[in-house]
Amino acid sequence: MRCPFCGCMDTKVIDSRLAGEGSQVRRRRECTECGDRFTTYETAELVMPRIVKTDGTREPFNEEKLLTGILRALEKRPVNTERIDAAISRIQHRLQACGEREIDSRQLGEWVMDELRRLDQVAYVRFASVYRSFQDVSEFRDEVERLEQEPSPEERRNQMPLLSDDELPE
Repeated sequence: MRCPFCGCMDTKVIDSRLAGEGSQVRRRRECTECGDRFTTYETAELVMPRIVKTDGTREPFNEEKLLTGILRALEKRPVNTERIDAAISRIQHRLQACGEREIDSRQLGEWVMDELRRLDQVAYVRFASVYRSFQDVSEFRDEVERLEQEPSPEERRNQMPLLSDDELPE
């Protein structure tokens, strides 16, 4: 690693530890030439699947586009940044864990709606209205009624699962 102060190519690692919930390695380095110290962060570079849009075109996954869509739905809603970041991380993890080279944009949209439903029901309805192209008020009403029949996120957290992780269908 090149020293950012003097440009020397020889640095040594003084300390390493996990950072970013275990997804990064933080390394404290020292330049062997000038003696200055600096910190680097190392993350695994994982290839995200390409997104297959409804018209058949394919595009690389764009985290900024995902964040923009979620933030637009959550505009003026009382949801803190940490919860939004965690939701985006869960979506990215699902994308990586699916093991596919390509994934349908519909699947990605469903995952976004799952996360928005957990974060804020108003944001969920906003996103769903655009994503599912609601044509009239009755479609809004149907979606709101469906939400009202579901348990709240707090109620869901307090419930015991019906099946253990081993018994869940694939």
